[in-house]
Amino acid sequence: MPASCSPPPGRRPPHERTRSAGTRHLDQLLAHFGLGSRAQPLANWIDGEAVAGAGDPIALTNPATGGELVRYADAGEALVARAVTAGHRAQAEWMALTASERGRRMNAAVRMLEGHEEALARLESVVAGKPIRDCRGEVGKVREMFEYYAGWCDKQHGEVIPVPTSHLNYVRRVPYGVVGQITPWNAPMFTCAWQLAPAVAAGNAAVLKPSELTPFSSVAVAKLLESGGLPPGLISIVNGLGPSTGAALTGHDAIGKLVFVGSPESGRVIAETGARRLVPSVLELGGKSANIIFSDARLDDAVAGAQAAIFAAAGQSCVAGSRLLIQRDIFDEVIERVGSAAERIAVGLPEDETTRMGPLQNARQYERVMAMIETARQAGARLVTGGDRPQGLPEGADGYYLAPTLLAEVTPEMAIAHEEVFGPVLVAMPFDDEADALRLANATRFGLAGAVWTQNPARAHRVAHQLRAGTVWINSYKSISVMSPFGGFRDSGFGRSSGPDGLLEYSLAQSVWVETGETASVAMGYGSGR
Repeated sequence: MPASCSPPPGRRPPHERTRSAGTRHLDQLLAHFGLGSRAQPLANWIDGEAVAGAGDPIALTNPATGGELVRYADAGEALVARAVTAGHRAQAEWMALTASERGRRMNAAVRMLEGHEEALARLESVVAGKPIRDCRGEVGKVREMFEYYAGWCDKQHGEVIPVPTSHLNYVRRVPYGVVGQITPWNAPMFTCAWQLAPAVAAGNAAVLKPSELTPFSSVAVAKLLESGGLPPGLISIVNGLGPSTGAALTGHDAIGKLVFVGSPESGRVIAETGARRLVPSVLELGGKSANIIFSDARLDDAVAGAQAAIFAAAGQSCVAGSRLLIQRDIFDEVIERVGSAAERIAVGLPEDETTRMGPLQNARQYERVMAMIETARQAGARLVTGGDRPQGLPEGADGYYLAPTLLAEVTPEMAIAHEEVFGPVLVAMPFDDEADALRLANATRFGLAGAVWTQNPARAHRVAHQLRAGTVWINSYKSISVMSPFGGFRDSGFGRSSGPDGLLEYSLAQSVWVETGETASVAMGYGSGR
């Protein structure tokens, strides 16, 4: 069944709207990367070739205008099978190279992005609806990730185990072969590189399916990388719906591991699919991160951090600081300052250089966020600011816009206090002391991130160590590096991305025993030494 996103209720129909510059330039962007045109897009990259899908049409809406952006065809099972077959051939070729040569080729591959950075950023901005200034930063992250993991190619050392027998026992790391990866719509280019780089550095081929709502930037990145010397088929991108293309990828018998970034609900489906075939998975799921401000914090920094934590990317971030926990004696002051600052955030068209916050990416998410705000208000939450479309939007900005929103008088029992919103909605709650702050912070099924703002170093570490979260910031927020492991606890998933830990997720330990004694030590049971 064709997929589409309708405009927000009450908006003008698409044919009456002024198209944004981003939509007008989409044809040029697709042509720039050799991905066809808006009329006939080539939404997959398989075995060194940009190809169209063979399934039902998928209609995408421009998040900024609410008008139709493009239609492309679902990839489907046959293209997934072709990608996996090509991946196995390319992976054998890749592993036939020396580790140092693989590193050199990864470095050469990422240099192929040079001269295309602005086009990549604009392609991401148009389809994902993200401010162009943010997308430029994400292009830089693609390069950073590949350069970092290229350096790891010849540093994945084994080890020798001093076993109590006459054997030489050594352990080596072995790639899975072809891994399947699924990435979300909120940061498609960033998460594409975040997963591809360690997978390839560990010796695997990858078949990656982006969200059906954001198909093109991953294809463009893969095509550029391959032009730098990676074997055709080592990286394939297949685009389509979850029940068709996604199911074909996760259920393919030749996929050795599954990696998913997205919602807990979809993550459970992915993990269950893999478990039935005894295929391991890495899940990077949602969050409901607590941003804790103690009364001794530097309030200028904490207020700025609170804004950036939730309103960047229109709140569409798994690590968004969506719960603001404030010590009671400064609660009113912080609420007033955060609310006032939120009203000054420049909300507008993604291609505008002054825009700091763009629209939500799709109609379904827009409607879900609005419903959660209304439910919270009916339950007694007080709307401090926002909660509706921003005032003064430019001509043509008829898409999925929501003003930065702050809710106070929220109680822990309200759904908005413990369920992920994934929008620019901040809930504020007071606390009395450290124990109270930790009780509120950990009162959620998620455990992805959190932050502590205080000038007391001992308190900072005490609280950070008791937060059930995979990443904790002290007097900071959203500082993320490819060098450091990233992942969550509980419903935020398991496994790690980035850093050496992320690399280890893409290989298996193989133990090799070599007899060195004059007489082989063969026993009916386990060897017991000599």
